[in-house]
Amino acid sequence: MRVLAIIVTYNAEPWLDRCLGSLRRQTLRPDVLVLDNASTDHTVDRIRRDYPDVTLIENGANLGFARGNNLGLKRALDEGYEATLLLNADAWLCEDDTLQRLAEAHRQHRDFGILSPVHLTGNGDKPEHGFATYTHLTSLDSLPDADLTEASFIDAAVWFVPTATWQRIGLFAPLFYHYGEDLNLVHRLHYHGLRIGYLPHTFACHDREFRPASRKRFFHVEGTFHLAEYAHIGRSLPSAFAFGVLAPLKKSVKALLAGRFSDARLYVGISLRLLGRTREVLRTRRLSAHDPQALA
Repeated sequence: MRVLAIIVTYNAEPWLDRCLGSLRRQTLRPDVLVLDNASTDHTVDRIRRDYPDVTLIENGANLGFARGNNLGLKRALDEGYEATLLLNADAWLCEDDTLQRLAEAHRQHRDFGILSPVHLTGNGDKPEHGFATYTHLTSLDSLPDADLTEASFIDAAVWFVPTATWQRIGLFAPLFYHYGEDLNLVHRLHYHGLRIGYLPHTFACHDREFRPASRKRFFHVEGTFHLAEYAHIGRSLPSAFAFGVLAPLKKSVKALLAGRFSDARLYVGISLRLLGRTREVLRTRRLSAHDPQALA
């Protein structure tokens, strides 16, 4: 199987050896494409010096996660790859046969459009916080005794995606810049009758330490979450409007009653911004349903 590993980097120097080194060791060796979003550290120089086998594209600007990956995905489609591995720059495959296992699982479970290993923390001792939240895994002792387990969502830190999936549901929606794009894509995956799951005995590490989000980041994530709900193609438009635009207003009222006046103002701002993006959202919903390839 020809697999293209796609990595979008931004100041990723601390993780390069673990990330790219793990791909070099795979028994199913992928081609590797790195798309750098205008790093200001030595990421680009290190790749050129230590990883000449990697194809490097310098974007010249920070295109964000969705647009950066879409450049790589278009290349994978144009060049006839059978599958892609989306890998965060701060993530790496823990075992030398991880990619082989993912490819074999794909052959046996064609109704799964996205496959993932278990995401561990950077030191590999437990499930990464986000992965644990979505899969309800409390520890490594709670891993299912199965070859493949379905999940409602897994973030895109380590995704094995057959090319047929991209051809069926389209690429990442440009409606999103950073955060929310993978949630939107999984909504579309389900809409088009495919599933997402993980291999309980196959592992990758994602070196993203869990810490309470800053207030600024919290409200950014809140905004992208409600944007994803507004564009949720699995919901009717009235339902999507309620979960996307009206839900932050409800949160605003709760914040106001609790005396958190600044939070109330920020939630109103989220609703107004989403309302202002209605034309983009409607376009994304329409194309997601009827012409996914025109999204990107």
